[in-house]
Amino acid sequence: MQRSVIDMSTPVNYRFSFGPWNISEGGDPFGPEVRAAFPHEEKFAIYKQLGFDGVQFHDDDVVPGMDDLTAEKMLQRATSVGNMLRDSGLTPEFVAPRLWFASQTVDGGYTSNSAADRAYAWDRTRKCMDIARAVGSKAIVLWLAREGTYIREAKDARLAYDRLLETINKMLAHDSTLEIWIEPKPNEPTDQAYVPTIGHAIALSYASTDHKRVKGLIESAHALLAGLDPSDEMAFALAHDKLGSVHLNDQNGLKYDQDKNFGAANLRVGFNQVRVLEEAGYGRRGEFIGLDVKAMRTQKGMPVLDHLKNSRSIFLLLVDKVRSLDQKLIAQHRDARDYEALEWYILQHLLGAK
Repeated sequence: MQRSVIDMSTPVNYRFSFGPWNISEGGDPFGPEVRAAFPHEEKFAIYKQLGFDGVQFHDDDVVPGMDDLTAEKMLQRATSVGNMLRDSGLTPEFVAPRLWFASQTVDGGYTSNSAADRAYAWDRTRKCMDIARAVGSKAIVLWLAREGTYIREAKDARLAYDRLLETINKMLAHDSTLEIWIEPKPNEPTDQAYVPTIGHAIALSYASTDHKRVKGLIESAHALLAGLDPSDEMAFALAHDKLGSVHLNDQNGLKYDQDKNFGAANLRVGFNQVRVLEEAGYGRRGEFIGLDVKAMRTQKGMPVLDHLKNSRSIFLLLVDKVRSLDQKLIAQHRDARDYEALEWYILQHLLGAK
């Protein structure tokens, strides 16, 4: 395993991204709507105002109703969006095939027992890659939302993993330039998902026909839902030079996927994610700090943006905390195996006492 050399001589000037779905429409599944919908086409004008340079996309965020359009019309729309982004100084960080709303993907797309459903999933993925090229993106994200089971006997798990690898190889063959970033999640909407952790994703990468173009995207909450520490998951991907991007947020226990503000539930867990990214030089090759945070269900207003502003600010405040660490003192505590002293120093530093 050989990692590329990263210039560590100057501090990283981080770039940030989020998806239009992070400006929430205000729907509450257990009650009334608490805020009015904000027009999709007006969201892009907000990015620069908030200090964001990158846009995360699903394929139908770029081309609404794409399944009902001809290939020509689909690519025309994607090219138009790409031109709009360039005129606005924005970068399309990635495009992801939305394979969890269509009726053909209820039981998974790539791993469905139905050959017709698997054919639909591949067709949608191929279109997504064509949209990514047209809009000017360099990466596809695979969130394998419904690729899993509710009961173990529903699918042949070994065959399912074969089918996932086959899909990745077909994607690599379809386009020789795009990277594929696998975003693992252990559950929801399926009970038990295939590829639940970054280790699974990287194993698929190495099994593929061009592993250098297959990486991972780590979401903080997804790692926490798997009972893992996000900073360790990021470190593992970074050790293999396979961290394509991150989705920073937070999670209050093993509940539904909450997408809370970054650092809101556990500031120290957030600090260690920033520390791992900063110490590894993440971002020096243009990688984005992606946020996947959503407003609280009770928050009024239109549009609601504080969750995005606050999460970005928390990240940058934690960058300052990481850069002001006394590395010599940390080394001394490590050498002495005095982890009580090390923890006390870290806690004082986070509290502003050191």
